[in-house]
Amino acid sequence: MQKPSFYEFFAGGGMARAGLGGGWRCLFANDFDVKKSESYRANWGDGELVAGDVRKIETSALPGHADLVWASFPCQDLSLAGGGAGLKGERSGTFWPFWDIVKKLREEDRHPPLLVLENVCGALTSHGGKDFIAICDALAKKDYSFGALVIDAALFVPQSRPRLFIVAVRSDVSVPSSLKTPDAAPPWRTRALQTAFERLPEELRERWIWWRLAGPPSRNATFADLVEDEPIGVVWHTREETLALLAKMSDVNRAKIEAAKTSGRGMIGTLYRRTRYAADGEKIQRAEARFDDIAGCLRTPAGGSSRQIVLVVENGRLLSRLMSARETARLMGLPDDYVLPRRYNDAYHLTGDGVVAPVVRHLAAHILEPVLSFSSGLRKAAA
Repeated sequence: MQKPSFYEFFAGGGMARAGLGGGWRCLFANDFDVKKSESYRANWGDGELVAGDVRKIETSALPGHADLVWASFPCQDLSLAGGGAGLKGERSGTFWPFWDIVKKLREEDRHPPLLVLENVCGALTSHGGKDFIAICDALAKKDYSFGALVIDAALFVPQSRPRLFIVAVRSDVSVPSSLKTPDAAPPWRTRALQTAFERLPEELRERWIWWRLAGPPSRNATFADLVEDEPIGVVWHTREETLALLAKMSDVNRAKIEAAKTSGRGMIGTLYRRTRYAADGEKIQRAEARFDDIAGCLRTPAGGSSRQIVLVVENGRLLSRLMSARETARLMGLPDDYVLPRRYNDAYHLTGDGVVAPVVRHLAAHILEPVLSFSSGLRKAAA
């Protein structure tokens, strides 16, 4: 039996490809970022990637007829930390030229049976929910039914990383009843997702599918399990640098450090530097620690504050350093033979802007592959 095939847009370093795994065939991939494209080629070869602006991609560059189109389109304008431009923004707005490609594929009778759109959960609330409605409307106008799930990567890897996955299926493709449910259930439904669904016009709610996704496997790794004994590219902070971090902590966060010191055992946690507002409204930088066995959400390193710091407490002492590039890759579920860029910031940008591979695998195993298998079985029976 031939492997199912896919096109990968906004591919980055190919983390969706890593998650889909060897049971799938990549026919085409695209990303505009030169450095990410170099990483894609380093890991997957030169064959499928076309580097460049999605606005300039012609459907003639897309070979064959893919079973799936995966698009992790840029999140910056939809993120709570972004400027709020939404789908009108320069970066997240690239969804529309990508969608033009899908529309052209439909004109050529090559539009895929399955689509997955992945983004931050801010896509549900951007512009008061209008951006999410616009995406659903675009899908409906090209005869797709669709539903969405919010999946926190912490269920699969020790990283808190909730993301929105819109899974769309062409209306002529049969979906087994076992993959549908009358209503979404935790952990895949959030209040924001439920509200976004309720905001949809009736004609769009009629196309909605509440996907029945199997529960996650038991996660057996903690953040401490992923920490390198001899990290490359980062050094331990001096005592003065660590004390400077402590000085930026609130009483609540200092208490976390003291509790770790008096626990009687070695503990490993993480720290972010964040901008907060003081009582007088002045912006101040705070250091926030966590020792709950998972890391905070990786982000692209637009300045030092978004780079996560590893905290180690042993024998009553606190040590600190930047998280290594390999540690960030492990938090994305990538194997240690995944080739990372040599420059630290390039590697951190690559991983912080990606999709967690085991989450993709779970979606593929429990929704994408069963839909394709069921639909293929019906076609064979009809023949």
